[in-house]
Amino acid sequence: MRPSKLIFLPGAAGRSDYWDTVAAALQHPARRCSLGWPGFADVPARDDVQGFDDLVRLVQAEIDQPCALIAQSMGGAVALSAVLQRAPAARAQVTHLVLAVTSGGVDLSGVGAQDWRAAFLAERPRVPRWFTDLRLDVSAQLPELRQACLLIWGDSDPISPVAVGERLQAGLAQARLVVLPGAGHDLVLTHATDVARLIDEHLSFSPHELP
Repeated sequence: MRPSKLIFLPGAAGRSDYWDTVAAALQHPARRCSLGWPGFADVPARDDVQGFDDLVRLVQAEIDQPCALIAQSMGGAVALSAVLQRAPAARAQVTHLVLAVTSGGVDLSGVGAQDWRAAFLAERPRVPRWFTDLRLDVSAQLPELRQACLLIWGDSDPISPVAVGERLQAGLAQARLVVLPGAGHDLVLTHATDVARLIDEHLSFSPHELP
């Protein structure tokens, strides 16, 4: 099954425009839906968004047709949770996952990941601490996910080293890991052309066809 809707999720910055360059470069015909996190950056706060599970519900509300979830950094934790918290029979509506430099949702111990939170919050005091302080590990549930999953990492990322992508790849049933030379944690911005090409290739595969 191919997705008819692409849902883009930002990281901890919460910007609704984070994926815009990649989304515009994609050839895939599916409708684009770019989410931002209410109260974080350019998105007005909402009374019904006061914690991580509220973000998960925002994403789940958009899964109203065959969708691909495309997430960066901490947005990967939201994407994984949005699928895993659905009833097993409903998970198939998410046809594809794309996780770029994900830094949440898995155990980061022993991989040499740099703790980014203090410096990040100093620059972005509006970001709620309930998001940056999140310690979520869904590693044990990863084998339940049957979606075709593309993992995009950079080999120069101190926040989410390639070892994190390798850990995800080992836990997921159908995952392909691509490492971009010289790319860092902002590879969605700095390597937008390469990222768009990889996503277009990925969305052309059905799960059983994934190489």
